[in-house]
Amino acid sequence: MAHILITGASGLVGTRMTELLLQKGHKVSTLGRRADKRNKKVKEFKWDVEKGEIETAAFEGVDTIIHLAGAGVADKRWTDERKKEIIDSRVKSATLLFNTLHNNKHSVTTFISASAVGIYGDSSARVLKEDTHPGNDFLADVCVKWEEAALKFKELGMRVCRLRIGIVLAKDGGALPQLDKTVPLGIAPYFAKEPLFYPWIHIDDVCGIFIHAVENNNMEGAYNLSAPTPLPIKELVQNIVKAKDSHAILVPTPVFALKIALGESAGMVTASLNCSSEKIERSGYSFKFKDALTALKDIYKKA
Repeated sequence: MAHILITGASGLVGTRMTELLLQKGHKVSTLGRRADKRNKKVKEFKWDVEKGEIETAAFEGVDTIIHLAGAGVADKRWTDERKKEIIDSRVKSATLLFNTLHNNKHSVTTFISASAVGIYGDSSARVLKEDTHPGNDFLADVCVKWEEAALKFKELGMRVCRLRIGIVLAKDGGALPQLDKTVPLGIAPYFAKEPLFYPWIHIDDVCGIFIHAVENNNMEGAYNLSAPTPLPIKELVQNIVKAKDSHAILVPTPVFALKIALGESAGMVTASLNCSSEKIERSGYSFKFKDALTALKDIYKKA
């Protein structure tokens, strides 16, 4: 079994991934701004990225690092200051890990970094594979810098995986609470843009692919984390209504209204990303949830 150190473990994906790794018998340690002792089975260590401080004991016995840390892109409006924080939280944290490992003895052989399908930019209906050229908007720039920081670990002789996460469906966070919040009121809005493909993925498949990357030494490079059936946003919202057994009416929402409300960050939810899952499936991963309705019913059942 592997010993995994997770950064950003207190977030939506990190919390669920810790649970699943422990269930499979792996050993888990975490690295964060606080050591909260939330789980007696997990060793928690602290770091301060801005000060460049880290508890080096966090790396003892570790063979795999899963790097999830990064300021939330949807948490605040994108001012110049916030944009810098979004990039720095990813790049500086990876650099601190790299420098610490470079300057100390360690047993780490694998570095698995989160990234995002936002690297491709708004791409209409074009099928997006891992060798597709990056886009030219802010999120694409974030992802490029994020992945460049991850690739540095190859200089230490490590296996490096860059996992580009799509639109995560989960009961406790991600995109779903925003997509379904007015359904109980009988209204199911969707963005009136054609085409607008959403590369959705169930949170258990996100975590499952990360764990697959931990356990599969043949995996290396970039992988899309998107279910095999990306859907136009209208169809995804239709499935949400069905899964909730609701009679809510679908209502088109003009994209310009969202741009007025959110500014540049509106691009996060209006970018069309028709992502291919072919590469990750070729690696041997079998999706638990291949169609959106089944995924959504599972989430609402647990909720």
